Amino acid sequence: MTDRPFASLEEKLAFQIARQGPLSLAAYMHACLADPQFGYYSKRQGIGESADFITAPEISQMFGELIGGWCVAAWQQLGRPDPFCLAEFGPGRGTLMADLLRAAKKAEGFTKAAHLVLVETSPLMREHQKAALQKWKNALGGFEWADHISALPGMPLVAVANEFLDALPFRQYIKAENGWREAGIAANDAGKLIRVTLPCLADPAILPDGADDQPPGAVFEHAPAREAVVEEVATRLMDHEGAALFIDYGHTASGFGDTFQAVRHHGYTGPLAEPGAHDVTSHVDFARLVAAANRTGLPPAALASQSDFLIELGLLERAGALGHGKSAAVQETLRRQVERLAGADQMGGLFKVLRITNPVLALPGHGKALSAPSA
Repeated sequence: MTDRPFASLEEKLAFQIARQGPLSLAAYMHACLADPQFGYYSKRQGIGESADFITAPEISQMFGELIGGWCVAAWQQLGRPDPFCLAEFGPGRGTLMADLLRAAKKAEGFTKAAHLVLVETSPLMREHQKAALQKWKNALGGFEWADHISALPGMPLVAVANEFLDALPFRQYIKAENGWREAGIAANDAGKLIRVTLPCLADPAILPDGADDQPPGAVFEHAPAREAVVEEVATRLMDHEGAALFIDYGHTASGFGDTFQAVRHHGYTGPLAEPGAHDVTSHVDFARLVAAANRTGLPPAALASQSDFLIELGLLERAGALGHGKSAAVQETLRRQVERLAGADQMGGLFKVLRITNPVLALPGHGKALSAPSA
C-alpha cells in the first residue's frame, strides 16, 4: 500500500486494485470490517435498536441468562474445574456476558473459578465491553482480552460465540461454462467497485453434491475461515475438555445461492455501496461446521434451531417469572421478546445453535436436534 491519504475505503481499495489486481470476496469483506482507518468494527458501534442491527442479547436479558444456565451446567458436568476458561468470541457490547454472569453467579464457585477471556480485536468494542463488565472484574478468577482464539489459556474451556462466525470472511464461486470460478471485486474506470469473475477455479473437493447440474450463474459459498475456527476450538476441547456453543444465522445443508449482504439501519443495502459504512456478512453453512468439528474426533457435534434450544432451556418459564405480577404492558413486551427470539419465522427459525463438547455431556438445548450432513 502507500502512505497516501484516502477519503474513503472505496478510494483506498480502488487504488489497491489498480496496482495489484482484483480482490477476492474474502479480502474485500476483511477490509470492510477490519481496515484500521475505515473498517466498520474499527470505527462504528453498530449494535442496538438505534444503530444498524440488533442481536439476541440486546433484544432481551433472557437470552444471556439462559446461556448462563447452560454454561453452569457444562461446568458442573465437567467436575467444577477451578480454574477454567470462560470465553466469548465476538462479545459485542458485553451484554450477553453481563447477563450470563448475573445468572451464573447463583452457582456456588462458578464466577470465582472462571478465568474470563473476551476474544475481540476492535478497540472500540473493547471499551464497550469494559464498561459493561467492570463490576465483575474482582469477582472473577481472571479477566482479559485476546486477539485470537489461539491465545486462550490451557485449561478446561466453556465458550460461547453469538453472531461471530457470520462476520468471518468467506469466498464465492460462480458457475461458468468452463467450471466454477471464484467471484471477486474490481474497480471500473470511475473508481466504483464492481463484482467480477476471477480466473481461480474452485477445488472440486469443496463443491456440494449437484454442483455439475447447476446452471451457469449459480453461486456457491465457502468459508474456510469459519471451519478453521470451529476446528481450532474442537481441537482445544480435545486437549483440555470443555464445551462450546456457536449461535448464528444460516442453513443446515450445503447448497447454492448468493447470501452476501450488508445491513444498515436495520435494513439491507448493497454490499459494495459505501464499503466500511455498514456490516457485511453471509449465511453460515452449518453442515460444514459440523463436519469440521467431527473431523477432530470429538463426540459428534449437535445442531438445533435457536427456537428449540431456548425453549428447552426454559425461555417460556423465564418470561413467565419475569412477567409475574407485572403490568399488561410489561407482559406484552416479554411476549414480543419471546416471539422475536424463538418464533419460527423470526430468529428462532433462521438461527441455529451448534454444540461441541468433550467428553459427552448431558446438556439441555439439543433435545430436538436438527440433522446435518457429516461432510
